[in-house]
Amino acid sequence: MDLHPGGAGASPDAATLVEMYRRATLIKQNDERTRKVVKSGRLIMPYYSPRGQEIIPSAISVNLTDADFICTIYRGIHDMLAKGLPLRDLWAELAGRVTGTCKGKGGPMHLTYPTKGIMVTTGIVGSSMPIANGLAWASHLEKDGLVTIAYFGDGASNIGAFHEALNLASVWKLPVVFVCQNNRFAEHTSYEKGTSAKQIVDRAPGYAMRGVRIDGNDPLAMYAAAREAIGHARAGEGPTLIEAMTFRFYGHLLGDMDGYMDKNEKAAALAADPVPRFRTWLIEHGHASEADLSAMEAKIESALDDAVEFAINSPFPGLEELDRDVYSEEMA
Repeated sequence: MDLHPGGAGASPDAATLVEMYRRATLIKQNDERTRKVVKSGRLIMPYYSPRGQEIIPSAISVNLTDADFICTIYRGIHDMLAKGLPLRDLWAELAGRVTGTCKGKGGPMHLTYPTKGIMVTTGIVGSSMPIANGLAWASHLEKDGLVTIAYFGDGASNIGAFHEALNLASVWKLPVVFVCQNNRFAEHTSYEKGTSAKQIVDRAPGYAMRGVRIDGNDPLAMYAAAREAIGHARAGEGPTLIEAMTFRFYGHLLGDMDGYMDKNEKAAALAADPVPRFRTWLIEHGHASEADLSAMEAKIESALDDAVEFAINSPFPGLEELDRDVYSEEMA
């Protein structure tokens, strides 16, 4: 695997590299478990697989603190896991149980976990960006040094909220980083059929904003780009648009047979799966041993066993949940 650091002094140390891998394999293993559980009939729910996109949020989140914010989309479970969403809380919400992040009332499309800065996920395409601006504006006013990441897909770059958010963030020099995970497909439509711009990053100069296009499956390049953009935002120097190139391994949601994907292009992407490639690279370069990574993966599998059983054995929300969290104070 040929990894390219994004700049002098930007390469992460061994501990950070291994932590990036831990987050990436957590996303991969959680995805494999989710698809297995749903296909077995143990849980019935919509599910949006993030396979193929694991490196992007993993490389970004190791540059963030728990207090920093992310706003992602309803296909953003990988972004949340990389930021630290606990497995029990995640699975209980997926299962619609009261022990979930939103007490079973949000489900797969509305996961939120403020303790780790995971904020207000909605089912509206493009909504992450204006919400991220609001959080970044608060940080700007409070001068708290926090950074907000707005994750979205290539399709969302054609939504009005994208253009409005980038313009306002640039005008106010907000501490926000816009991360387009360009996985080549907007739901069922290929990039070329729905977007006039040759590259999403080409839109950054129109808003007087820094723009970076990067191989989102290259851990070192992704880490360096994220580190620079986050440092830029934290220093009060305004926003950055990152276009992270990747590939979505599966359809828009579980059950989508992805007939609109070019079979050769998909086969090439699967053959270049970034998670096992990163694993091999770590071992070959002496950053971790086979035994260490196998033990890490086994620990994640055990945690997934625990989370799934915890979720399935947790109670559903009761009628008292109908008006809870509706008002700022409980109503008599």
